[in-house]
Amino acid sequence: MTTETLGPTLSASIVGASAGPLTQTIDARWVMAYNAALGDALPRPVAHPLFAVCYEWPVAVALREQAISAAIAPLSVHATHELVIHRPPRAGDRLTTTATVAEVVQRPSGALVLTRFVTVDTAGQSVTTTTYGSLYRGVTVTGGPGRPDGRGIVRPAGGDTATSENAAWTETVAVAANAAHVYTECARIWNPIHTDEGVARAAGLPGIILHGTATLALCIARVVSRDLGDDPARVHGVSARFTGMVTLPSTFVLRAARPTARGIAFDAVGRDGRPILDQGALST
Repeated sequence: MTTETLGPTLSASIVGASAGPLTQTIDARWVMAYNAALGDALPRPVAHPLFAVCYEWPVAVALREQAISAAIAPLSVHATHELVIHRPPRAGDRLTTTATVAEVVQRPSGALVLTRFVTVDTAGQSVTTTTYGSLYRGVTVTGGPGRPDGRGIVRPAGGDTATSENAAWTETVAVAANAAHVYTECARIWNPIHTDEGVARAAGLPGIILHGTATLALCIARVVSRDLGDDPARVHGVSARFTGMVTLPSTFVLRAARPTARGIAFDAVGRDGRPILDQGALST
């Protein structure tokens, strides 16, 4: 079978490719800006549980430029997110992040690339570990299974799956037309599919869409507020799977299950009732 028959391809040989280490200073302005992007009326210099995505982004870009061809890079969407918080990042920290391609797996809809981000402080102590799943739509994996041994991929323990039947509470979340632009600047995560309609449509999207991490962060902020005494430090892990897009402006409905000893499960559905985020869980 030729590559012309396969269409766009991605070699499993990129497993093991890495970028970094990159050291950055986490200042209070950055932490508060991220909170402000999520609708906090009076932003606090206390890191949101998902703040790790901010300092991981520059390393993600470097790794993508090294391992992913420019031809298929625009075909990527955020598919899964798994975060372990060893201790919350704090304003004033100097954190060092390294990114490594951990797995490349064929899925019916494309090539799933799992990247592991490991962040440590100046003492070499672990701060956060993230496994970020990017799905390259319509791309075929070549060159082997793309699975080393799976060691080092840390997944937080979550609660049961949230559904309309077991939801302890629901909340409608309004997403403004400029939400993606605000999130882009405050998080310092620059990807044109979230801010440039022409680029988004060229990538096969209906228009600019909200970042997957923004959707997840909006959900987390509300669960922390309602069920964890508005204390983000109580969150030790986050996991979720992205199943739909949030166009702008729009609304979605967050559904959260009752807290258990393992954590709090949640999901989100769009205004049409279709899922946009499922298997969401906070580990506490």
